[in-house]
Order: sequence, then C-alpha cells, then structure tokens
Amino acid sequence: MTLRKKILITLPLLSLLALAGFQAARKATSSGDPIIDGFRKTTVASVADAVDQVVGRRGFLSHKIRPVVPGQIVGRAITALARPSAPDKATPTLATRYATEMIDNSNPGEVGVIVMEDGADVAAIGGLMGTAAKARGMAGMVIDGGVRDVGELRALGLTTYASSITPATAVSRWTSVARNIPVECGGVTIKPGDIIVAGEDGIVSVPQEKAAEVLKRAQEIDERETSMVPMIKQHKSLSKVVALFNRI
Repeated sequence: MTLRKKILITLPLLSLLALAGFQAARKATSSGDPIIDGFRKTTVASVADAVDQVVGRRGFLSHKIRPVVPGQIVGRAITALARPSAPDKATPTLATRYATEMIDNSNPGEVGVIVMEDGADVAAIGGLMGTAAKARGMAGMVIDGGVRDVGELRALGLTTYASSITPATAVSRWTSVARNIPVECGGVTIKPGDIIVAGEDGIVSVPQEKAAEVLKRAQEIDERETSMVPMIKQHKSLSKVVALFNRI
C-alpha cells in the first residue's frame, strides 16, 4: 500500500482525535457571543493567516507590543488616543481624560486599545486605571505605549500587552485626543468593535465586518494543521504530508 493511501485511510480517525483534544485544550467560558467564543478556540497564528487570506492585508500587530501580564485576550476593541502636548494641555485631567472615559464606559469582555503617539517613554495606564478596568470586567488592555505599576497589574490579573514599561506619568507630557475612533496601533488600523485576539504568538486585529469569514477560515486552518501533526509523527516526514495538504 502506498504512503498516500495509508494517509488517506488513517486520516479521518486521527483528525477527529487530534481535533477533539485541541478543542478541549482551548475550551473557554461562553461569552454569549458566538464569534468571540469561536475566536477563543482558535490559535493566534491561524487568525493572522486567516486575516491575510480573507481581508488581504495584515492584521498582526508589531512584535514591539509584548505581554506585560501574559494571557489570552479575545474581545471587541474600544479605543483611546493621546499625543505629546505642552504641560498646560496635559493636566492630570486632560492627560488621561479619554482613556479614563473609555474604561469607565466599557462593557465586560471588551478590550481597551490605547495609542500613545511616540509614547514608549510614558505610561498610558498604571495601577489605578488597571483596577478600574478589572472592576469593569474588561478582557484586557493592548497599549501602543508604556505602562507602569506592573506589579499591581499582575496582582490584578489584568492581561496587558504594551510596547514598554516605564515609571513616567503622562501628566504634563501627553494629552488625550479622543476615544472610540480608529487608531493606528502596532502598525494596524483598529476600529471600535474590531475583534482583538492575543496570546503567546502575538496580537491580531480582525475587522468586525469580516469577523465571521475570518473565523471560519481560521477554524479551517486550525483543523488542517491539527490533522497534519499526527501524520507527520507517524510517517516522520514533513515534506510528504505538506505535499498532501498543500499547507505549511
């Protein structure tokens, strides 16, 4: 019997077993939103590939935005933007106004996306804002800029990704510009309502208008790759299995 025939015979059973294990490992509490629940069970890498294929442009954020408090984030984006400013325009109230409003008006499961333009050396959030975000039930924070009070954020268990850690306050340095507007975060335009998927492999933003299609494609990619793993182990050949699946 040829290798190809052996693969085709054993593939269905191995695929079902591998997929069941994969889905069980990624099981999460239901959010009541089938799209969010679906993305919770997909890998970040497959979501990135799916955005490439479905949307036709990158959805993955820069590698510079890294986990400060590691963990999975899946949720719909709410946004805030801040820019460098003269001290009189960056008072304690003005410096954090829209980020604070974003958090105070958030719904459980939403993801705060804050962009500090040229702001790697100032903190967008710290312990107090993190406490509020956690109390509101936010899924996490993605910040193109700095964070501080890292020990407090970790104690809170607020999953946080940021481009830097810094002790510096934004007060007298940056001012809030707006909230719930499209922002350029990590090289990707993120709109309110877009779906953020983050984990060990990085962060991907999925346009909300393409979310269902991207999810379906990501699930297909996951299923295909999950099916490939036992075949590679069994036959000790990557190239032959890749040729069969036309995928790597």
